[in-house]
Amino acid sequence: QVQLVESGGGLVQAGGSLRLSCAASGRTFSRYIMGWFRQAPGKEREFVAAKDWSGGGTYYADSVKGRFTISRDNAKNTVYLQMNSLKPEDTAVYYCAAAKYSWSQYDYWGQGTQVTVSS
Repeated sequence: QVQLVESGGGLVQAGGSLRLSCAASGRTFSRYIMGWFRQAPGKEREFVAAKDWSGGGTYYADSVKGRFTISRDNAKNTVYLQMNSLKPEDTAVYYCAAAKYSWSQYDYWGQGTQVTVSS
């Protein structure tokens, strides 16, 4: 069982930056694929970024490439999402997720943290 707790959301002006953190419980955190997703009001949840346990495999949605960076610190059981050059369309609830076996199926989810980008 893995529990995920996000933090770091908030209100920021367009062009600004935020860093989200996701603290995970569980001794096997380092073996999970960790991902970030987001859901804007009235829209479906969408993939943002993911990183495998070794850090070698990293994927981003086209909409955030070059602006967002996912990283993880297995010693601290924490995954981060550095978000730069934020745009109003980045406004959403951001969720951290953990996948044990597959990049496309996530087994555990956090409660989400709100990110609001003002124009």
